[in-house]
Amino acid sequence: MGRPRIPYEVARVALLKLGAGATIGEAALAAGVSRRSVDMFVSEHGRMNTRETKQRPDALTFQDREEIRVGIERKESNPQIARRIAKHRGTVWREITNNGGRDAYRAVRANNRAYECARRPRDTWVEKRRWLFDIVVDHMKTDAWSPEQIARRLHKEHPDDASWWVSHETIYQAIYVQARGELRRQLLTCLRSGRTRRKLQGRKARSDRKIRDMVMISDRPPEVEDRAVPGHWEGDLIIGKGSRSQVGTIVERTTRYGRLIKLDTKAAEHVAEHLAHEMERLPVELAKTLTWDQGTELADHVNFTVKTGIDVFFCDPHSPWQRGTNENWNGLVRQFLPKGIDLSGYSQDDLDEISRLLNNRPRKTLDWDKPAERYNLLVATTT
Repeated sequence: MGRPRIPYEVARVALLKLGAGATIGEAALAAGVSRRSVDMFVSEHGRMNTRETKQRPDALTFQDREEIRVGIERKESNPQIARRIAKHRGTVWREITNNGGRDAYRAVRANNRAYECARRPRDTWVEKRRWLFDIVVDHMKTDAWSPEQIARRLHKEHPDDASWWVSHETIYQAIYVQARGELRRQLLTCLRSGRTRRKLQGRKARSDRKIRDMVMISDRPPEVEDRAVPGHWEGDLIIGKGSRSQVGTIVERTTRYGRLIKLDTKAAEHVAEHLAHEMERLPVELAKTLTWDQGTELADHVNFTVKTGIDVFFCDPHSPWQRGTNENWNGLVRQFLPKGIDLSGYSQDDLDEISRLLNNRPRKTLDWDKPAERYNLLVATTT
């Protein structure tokens, strides 16, 4: 019978010490193990990178990777691990696959690999194909061609040689971002728009790509559909005049009880914070899921879920009927907040009064009960 394996929690203490600059002897002393054991930890897990890096809000942290390792040891499935760390199951699958699979996955090595990939310098196409950039510049300055005309013509003249291909958006980025000094000034004067910054085209049609780690409505628990189980909400924004003001709306599917939330901006972090503040006031039993459309105002949904414990599901594109309860609620709200008005002048107290009036209306779909009556009954049974 061999020696019992030292738990990873002990190895982690030694690895963190090493990452902070301690010697092997100091790391061994801190973890209460031998120097030989520390050598074995490094051999199995690798040295830990503790350098500070700026990560995307939705990126996996070292703590997330440790939880993935724990989930693998517990024989949990990828969806189970994903729910526990509030990430998409595809994120967990890619993380494990890209780091050797379940048998070889190590949190430290995976974290170090992510760091190295993030810091690895990447040459731009201008640096890789300077000759092509010079041709682009010549066409713009000499022939007064637009970036799109250049891109299309190069592709047409060299249909079988991809080294000549470059999209017009890539050319614009080279002009606005990578060009410097006098060259940048000259190229900007060649553009018909006269803008000093690029206005991306077709952004609305591709807006769904901004939201990372979306979990679609098809993965929503079946219990949500028949409204028998309360605690499942739908939400959206009501937009004011000129798209310059907005109000958040949420409604509970079973009781049709709704709330209005004052928002100063559609920025994702702001919306997630205010939405979380509102829903944290709900009893846990009445705060299970939230269904939203694919508006980027909820792009920070991962942090919302971490803070509230409420899973977020996104509707398919252009499918408002998938959150029909909220659409109906928004229609009722428009009696008080009609289209074409500025919504920024309404205080949260004003919105609370509108919510109170609507929640105290008898509803045919509730057999003429009031949403507030149904909701308060549920609250009473959960306390």
